[in-house]
Amino acid sequence: MGGDLSPETLREAYTQGIFPWPHPGYPLLWFCPPKRGILKFSQFIIPRSTQKKIRQKAFQMTRNQAFDDVIENCSKIPRSKESGTWILPEVVEAYKELHKKGEAYSFEAWDDGKLVGGLYGVLFDGVFSGESMFYKKAEASKVCLVETVSYLRDLGHHWMDIQMVTPLLEKMGGEYISRKQFLKMLKDRHVSR
Repeated sequence: MGGDLSPETLREAYTQGIFPWPHPGYPLLWFCPPKRGILKFSQFIIPRSTQKKIRQKAFQMTRNQAFDDVIENCSKIPRSKESGTWILPEVVEAYKELHKKGEAYSFEAWDDGKLVGGLYGVLFDGVFSGESMFYKKAEASKVCLVETVSYLRDLGHHWMDIQMVTPLLEKMGGEYISRKQFLKMLKDRHVSR
């Protein structure tokens, strides 16, 4: 509890398996939950509807071309069964700063020049943590996830941190592992990313 959202603090936290999850009215809260969501690329499932959109080239895909717009759109999405969002203005500013330093990434889907989907996350010390995604057209966020996985595979990664396993991410291969397992994977990341 406490601390700040400076790039240095965020880097230190993520490399130890900890992420911020602010709640309005409370001091800054940090979590390393007992169960952690991950997506192993060997178990990644692309739904047929998403495959169809990819074949049709329904969206124009980019990386790091609209980070600010992606995180702003994600910040407007209410969390399930909650009012409001954890992506508070101070979080938005902190991750924009990380992006300027090359440690936060965005993957964007466009349709006719309009941003219709996106995903953002952070890449620290060989581990990518997906933070949030949004869509304005069906399948756009899923295609962004496919792009993210493809990019990370090209870098030699074999998995990504997804923190929480939503019903969508579960259908696409996301799973929970224990905190102990996750911290071991972090420790071994230099050997087998």
